[in-house]
Amino acid sequence: MSQPEYSQGQVLDLFQRTGAYLTGHFRLTSGKHSPNYLQSALVLQHPAHAETLGRQLAANLQALAGTQKIDLVVAPALGGLIIGHEVARALGVPFQFTERDADRKMSLRRGFDIPEGTGVVVVEDVITTGGSTREVIEILEARSAKVLAAGSIIDRSGGAADVGAVRTALETLHVTAYDPGSCPMCAAGGTPEKPGSRSV
Repeated sequence: MSQPEYSQGQVLDLFQRTGAYLTGHFRLTSGKHSPNYLQSALVLQHPAHAETLGRQLAANLQALAGTQKIDLVVAPALGGLIIGHEVARALGVPFQFTERDADRKMSLRRGFDIPEGTGVVVVEDVITTGGSTREVIEILEARSAKVLAAGSIIDRSGGAADVGAVRTALETLHVTAYDPGSCPMCAAGGTPEKPGSRSV
């Protein structure tokens, strides 16, 4: 059974209650260092939370798309898999995903096909710089798909990330991130950990 929708502030509270909002010294996928990390898997392991967040994000994306038809949801693996699938389920459309090859280049594999003109929304769990979403959008545009919008559960860029499309997030945060060369935690002798799905 679906849970009630989460209002602004309640999404972050959900991350905190499920132990998904971590504090320490972390190396983000972008390469930047931060005292905070959002481990979405700890929220999305609960199907009821995943369903509710996916339904809310789907509604936001549909609003951005307006009268344009959403035919497909695409997400970057690994972080976008669960929430992307839930958004697709809420919209009643197929779901596909991109993944990195041996050279760390994002690609569409596994026989997935996106016909020219397909109306697509791109979904990720957390955006920091927007780099992964931007890579997915570039793949879609190279195939002449029509990228209608992008979305994430949390935008930790404070709204600053540019992914090359209009986008939405259920929660927007201003989380501190440092370039490795200017990280005060490193200067104090700390070593960052990488708790996400990518080790490089």
